[in-house]
Amino acid sequence: MIEFADWSGLEIRLIDTPPYHSEYKPIERCWSSLQKKWNGVLLMCRSVVKVCALRMTWKGQHPQFNTIGGDYPTGVIVPKAEMKQLEKRLQRSEKLSKYDITINPKNPRGR
Repeated sequence: MIEFADWSGLEIRLIDTPPYHSEYKPIERCWSSLQKKWNGVLLMCRSVVKVCALRMTWKGQHPQFNTIGGDYPTGVIVPKAEMKQLEKRLQRSEKLSKYDITINPKNPRGR
C-alpha cells in the first residue's frame, strides 16, 4: 500500500474492524452462504470447491470462480531497519492505532 501511495501520490487511509467483528464485514455474510452449500463436503480439489461454489447464490447471483496459480508467499518479513523507515510514513490514530492508519505518499498530488 505504501508503494501504491507513492506511485499515485494519494494519501491512503486504512480502517479495519477489530478481530471478531465479522458482522460488520459484508464478505463474511457471503462466506456464510458458501459454507452452508459445502457443509460436510470434503474439499479435496479445486473442481469440488468450484462445484460447491457455483451452487450458491449471493443476492441472486452465482459467484465468479477463478483460481490463482502458484503459492501465496508466507513468512515474508520486512527487516527491522526497513520497517522503521516505513513506520515514519504512517500516521496511526491515537485511540485505534492498529485499525486506523493513514499512509502519506512521498510526493503528494497537488503539492
